[in-house]
Parts: sequence; C-alpha cells; structure tokens
Amino acid sequence: MEIIYYGRPNCELCEEGIRTLNLVREDIPFEMKEVNIEEDDAIHEKYMLMIPVVEKDGQIIQYGTLDYVTLLEGIRSK
Repeated sequence: MEIIYYGRPNCELCEEGIRTLNLVREDIPFEMKEVNIEEDDAIHEKYMLMIPVVEKDGQIIQYGTLDYVTLLEGIRSK
C-alpha cells in the first residue's frame, strides 16, 4: 500500500502531518511517497490551500490539520 503525502518545505503544518503519519505507520505498515507541491505547477495550483494532503488510491483521506484517528481509519479501509 502506498500513501501519497503532498506538502512543501518550511511548512509547520506539513511537518506536524509527517509526524502524525509516522505514528499511524507504527500501527499499519505502508509506503509513503512525499510530493513537494512546489515542484509541479499543476499540483501546486490544486493543493496550495489544502496542504498537507494525504491520498490513498487516488482518494484524499484528509487535508489541512491531520489527526491520528482519521488517518488510521482512512488508511485501514479498503
């Protein structure tokens, strides 16, 4: 299972989101691909007001302020 994490450097909310995802990863193993939205204009335009964004199978699980329970349930679901 791969989770895509959209964020950008020097973003405090993004750094907190990574920490929360790493806590979830202790309970559910998954691969995480980090995408810097500043490296792709289309992705930047799409997510610039939403980051951080967590996506699984093309569906957004959560964005903005991330919480453990929502991420755990979203990643665990099929």
